[in-house]
Amino acid sequence: MENIITLLLLILLQAVLGFDNLLYISLESKRAPESEQKRVRTLGIAIAIVLRIVLLFVLVSVMQYFQEPFADVHNDWFAIKPNVHSLIVLFGGIFIVYTAIKEIWHMLSDHDLTTSSDKKVSTGKIITMIVIMNVVFSFDSILSAMALTDVFWVMATAIIISGVLMIWLAGHVSEFLKKNRLYEVLGLFILFVVGIMLLTEGGHLAHISFLGNPITPMSKTTFYFVIVILVVVDVVQGQYQKKLMKK
Repeated sequence: MENIITLLLLILLQAVLGFDNLLYISLESKRAPESEQKRVRTLGIAIAIVLRIVLLFVLVSVMQYFQEPFADVHNDWFAIKPNVHSLIVLFGGIFIVYTAIKEIWHMLSDHDLTTSSDKKVSTGKIITMIVIMNVVFSFDSILSAMALTDVFWVMATAIIISGVLMIWLAGHVSEFLKKNRLYEVLGLFILFVVGIMLLTEGGHLAHISFLGNPITPMSKTTFYFVIVILVVVDVVQGQYQKKLMKK
């Protein structure tokens, strides 16, 4: 009975922590031809589920090696003490910030509504990026799961169930963004905030400091507060714009 309750808690935890991952998958899959988008999402998430279980097994077995610093650099203005975990999170943050800025820039270009150059991206490349970023995002959820239980089958089952839910939800989110293109801007800025959150978390894990000021991670409370503000501002602005158009 205890394992079942823990399993339900882990599924809920995976769903909450998987929001940013879900948004990335929905936006990334839009770069594929429309007929291939569902297959891209399903295959990308399915492969990522397998890799998550492998990663879970690895983390359970050699957790100390991921957390052990392999370098120690410090001087008067800069210091860093990285480990494998911190570098993976930093890479994820840099890539997501880059992706968000690139897509926002593409939206502002004159060719956004008249051409579809991003559609030329191969489905294999898109699936690969979905898998890689899914693994990056999975670190937090796996480490949180390991804090709740040490029963492998419970954690693996939660990963599989949450992955199936993600496949189902990714389609709905993609359809919503397709029918409401204005919300793509909101989604990209949320993705940008996700990237910043990963950068601060990775910087904290790597013990990075500038001029004696260490990087502190963005708290989940702050993250969700910023997301709520972005959504509220977008909704209010949309309603006000409709009111102006009626006048």
